[in-house]
Amino acid sequence: MRHFDHIPTERRTQLFHRGPRSFNRADDPATLAVALGATLYSPATRPTLAADVRKCAARGVTSMVACLEDSIPDEDVAAAEENLVAQLGKAHEAGTQGPLLFIRVRVPEQIPDLTRRLGDAAELVSGFVLPKFTAMSGSAFLDALSDTATTTGRRLLAMPVIESREAIYKETRAETLRDVAALLAKHRDRILAVRLGATDLSSAFGLRRPPDLTIYDIHPVASVIADVVNVLGRADGTGFVVTGPVWEYFSAGDRIFKPQLRQSPFERRSAAMLRKKLITTDLDGLIREVHLDKANGLTGKTVIHPSHAAAVHAMSVVTHEEFCDASDIAGEAGAGGAMASSYANKMNEAKPHRAWAERLLLRAKVFGVAAEDVTFAELLDAAVAA
Repeated sequence: MRHFDHIPTERRTQLFHRGPRSFNRADDPATLAVALGATLYSPATRPTLAADVRKCAARGVTSMVACLEDSIPDEDVAAAEENLVAQLGKAHEAGTQGPLLFIRVRVPEQIPDLTRRLGDAAELVSGFVLPKFTAMSGSAFLDALSDTATTTGRRLLAMPVIESREAIYKETRAETLRDVAALLAKHRDRILAVRLGATDLSSAFGLRRPPDLTIYDIHPVASVIADVVNVLGRADGTGFVVTGPVWEYFSAGDRIFKPQLRQSPFERRSAAMLRKKLITTDLDGLIREVHLDKANGLTGKTVIHPSHAAAVHAMSVVTHEEFCDASDIAGEAGAGGAMASSYANKMNEAKPHRAWAERLLLRAKVFGVAAEDVTFAELLDAAVAA
């Protein structure tokens, strides 16, 4: 798999200073965690799931989750499991190669049971998403995952979701996150990334984010995200990749606020129609939220429609200016000191900025570095056109 592989080669050459590198299910988890990008959730009840996987891969989606939890009614779990096993069997027979596939389970027992029922098709599954994760509930999930991996000889990765009431409410949050951090540290080799359940986080307060606001405007939820990054997303070697919360809108209603995309980047690239389309489908809100995700230490995003992937991935490409800064910092990190940036518009300090530079250079490997003067608008236009 490779990001933007669906764009014609000649156009990719024009867009990138350094193109994205390819990756596969067997890669180092640190690379895969960044490569996830826009992770598309789909109910496991979909009768066309196998075809959906192939179509989404052709549209640039590189990670998907088949959900057996909140996206389906309680009474449909058994039917959803049967459908999932049948659909992944079809995908395996068809020789499907991507995207990275995960299963969101409800209870630990589903991990060994589904792996057994999938048979050879289990090789399509990179791991499991673990809901309502706490130290107490999480131990059983991770033990089941570890035992299944040992029994089958398959590498199975975990993505715990922080969305429980214990992690939300202030009086229990600090202790809960500390306990989760200690548990994840014991299973570090199996933890791919930590996900945020924004819908459940909002539900605890009877809230729902409107499409013209970002999750960071919802302060009770934003405070949870900040604490999760503080405890689980540290850059000192103890942290994990924390992914951006779900964007749950795919069509526009009445707007209260002005569009959140400036006109100039799109006008310079003759992409005014693309800007209009993004605004009418509320994707300008998604783009702003991804920008804030990155600023707050989050990587990638949960999405519910394949059209969201292009926006998330275009925003994930490292700009030429960022790459120059990170390369300078990484090259001088051992010596320390400060220097003017190559673009002569900021000060780069080797030691304080080193962790930022290392993370950015890893993202540059899997998403590429944009050519000089190429912006996200041009990348997005090419991805959507393809």
